[in-house]
Amino acid sequence: MKITFTKMQGAGNDYIYVDATRFCLDNPSRCAQAWSRPHFGIGSDGLVLIGRSAVADFSMRIFNADGSEARMCGNASRCIAKYVYDKGLTDKQEITLETLSGIKTLRLEVHDGRVQAVTVDMGKPVVTHPLTLADKFARLGDEAWFVNMGNPHVVVFVDDIRKIDLPAAGPLLEQGAMPEGRVNVEFVQPLGADSLRMRVWERGSGITLACGTGACASYVAAQASGRCQNPAHVAMDGGTLRIATDPQTGHVLMTGPAAFVFEGEVEEPAGEMPHAGDASEAPWQPCHCSGTTLPLE
Repeated sequence: MKITFTKMQGAGNDYIYVDATRFCLDNPSRCAQAWSRPHFGIGSDGLVLIGRSAVADFSMRIFNADGSEARMCGNASRCIAKYVYDKGLTDKQEITLETLSGIKTLRLEVHDGRVQAVTVDMGKPVVTHPLTLADKFARLGDEAWFVNMGNPHVVVFVDDIRKIDLPAAGPLLEQGAMPEGRVNVEFVQPLGADSLRMRVWERGSGITLACGTGACASYVAAQASGRCQNPAHVAMDGGTLRIATDPQTGHVLMTGPAAFVFEGEVEEPAGEMPHAGDASEAPWQPCHCSGTTLPLE
C-alpha cells in the first residue's frame, strides 16, 4: 500500500509527516529508518505520526532516523500545528497535542488563512546544576548543565563554537556524559544578553540543523548560569527560535516558523533494515516514492 506523506521543516529540522488517522504503519520504526536515509529514501531527521487523542486535540509519535522513538520534539510540534490548521483538520488557533512527555499547548499565528509561526508551551524544565564532566570530556567545553525538557539534554558552554568537532564530540557525550543513558548534546556560545549560538547532536539522528527542545535547554542553562536574559534568541544552523520564560507559570515558551517542503507517496519498506552505520549494500528493498514540490513559505 502506498502511504501519502508530507515533508515539513522547522528551522531546518525536517521530518516526514504521516496522518495516522488515514494510514496505519505496520512498523513505524522501520519506516523511519528506511525513509529517512538520504539517497535511498526521502531523506529526513525522522518520521512523525499525527493521530487522534482521547485527552488532547491531536497526538504525536516521533521516530528518529535510527528508528528509536523520541518523547518530544519542539520543531515537529510546530509543524503539526501548521499541518492540521492549513489542511483544514481544525479551525482552532490554540490546540493541544499529546506527546510521550505530556500534553503541550500550541498557539498559532495565522495570517491570510495560513500559519506563519507557532508558540509551544514546553512546560517546566528540570535543571541540574553544573555537571562535573569526566576528564575525557573536560576539553570539550567550559561548563556543562543537564536539562530535561521532556527529553534529556547536556548543554556545554564554549568560547568559540567554530572550534567544536561536532561529529567527534557529539557521539562521545551522547553515550557517556550521563550514567542514566543516551542524551542529546548542545554546544552553546553566548553572543550577548539576548543571543545564543547553538549546534546540536541529537540522539538517534546525529547532527541536525535545529532542535527545539535543545534550544529551550540551551536557553534554560544560560538563564540559570546568568549568561542570557529573558527572552533570548537561539541561533542554530537552520534558523533562529525565540525562547522565553512565562514569569507566572515558569513554563518555557518556544516560538518559531514551520513550513511545507513537498508531498508525495511512498511504499512501506520490505525486508530487514541494516544495522545503523552499515554502509554495505542493504539486503532490504529501498522505498519507492513520488512527490509534488510545494512552494517554500
